[in-house]
Amino acid sequence: MHSYVGLLTLGAVGGFRFGDMLAQLFFFLLLLWLLKKFAWGPLMNVMQQREEYVASEIESAEKSRLEAEAASKQAAEQLNQVRQEAQKMIEDAKNAGIKQEQDIIESARLEASRIKEQAQKDIQNEKEQAIQALQAQVASLSVLIASKVIEKEITAQDQENLINEYIKEVGEER
Repeated sequence: MHSYVGLLTLGAVGGFRFGDMLAQLFFFLLLLWLLKKFAWGPLMNVMQQREEYVASEIESAEKSRLEAEAASKQAAEQLNQVRQEAQKMIEDAKNAGIKQEQDIIESARLEASRIKEQAQKDIQNEKEQAIQALQAQVASLSVLIASKVIEKEITAQDQENLINEYIKEVGEER
């Protein structure tokens, strides 16, 4: 037994055992090799996939942002176009209203002028008819007076009575 203990103590320098250290180094290197073969590759694959996923998500987000900006710009342009069309419709409606108002005023002015002219014509016709009727009455009364004058000799008093009688007859006919 002593020789085994001596062998173990022979490899010890300053409290370090070279055999244990070599065994630990061997198992550490074996562990590193096993990790590299079985864990490092899949871990790196997972990390690379994660990196690609994050990169694609960033790219997708950037693409979505650009699409949203384009859609926002297009919506703003459409809104502006709709506003311009609405403003044009309002202006057209105002202009049509003003034109219609002017047309109505002009039509009313022409109708008033026509009615005034017709009224003046009617008044003139009534006036002419009244003059003709009056002339006919004067003519018939003149004939009547002349026939009465011829029938009798008139004195100044008779003439005055005839005139008064004539005026009275004209007043009653009206």
